[in-house]
Amino acid sequence: MIYRIATSADWRAAQRNGEFASADLAQEGFIHCSEREQVLRTAHKYYAGQRGLVLLEIDEALIAAPIRREDLTGRGEKFPHAYAPIPLVAIVRHIEFGVGDDGLFSLPAEV
Repeated sequence: MIYRIATSADWRAAQRNGEFASADLAQEGFIHCSEREQVLRTAHKYYAGQRGLVLLEIDEALIAAPIRREDLTGRGEKFPHAYAPIPLVAIVRHIEFGVGDDGLFSLPAEV
């Protein structure tokens, strides 16, 4: 499984359209995703202070387009990138992804 942190608005749009396609796909040519162990670092770095987020759990075997694991920052850590919209059938779960009173995220128990 791979994971994507999404806004509630992007998740609602995906449900209407039958596929998840965020702004990064249009701007960069791929959708940024994370491995399970990368989710919290991604959340704290890029989503600090945001509310109304959803964690999408994605079965990459159900995506026809390539998923490439790439190190785009040169730091020696590869992140999964989806090079096409992610079909809803590949999103096996969506979980409310809230921040605690301390302002920090924690992985939902079911992940």
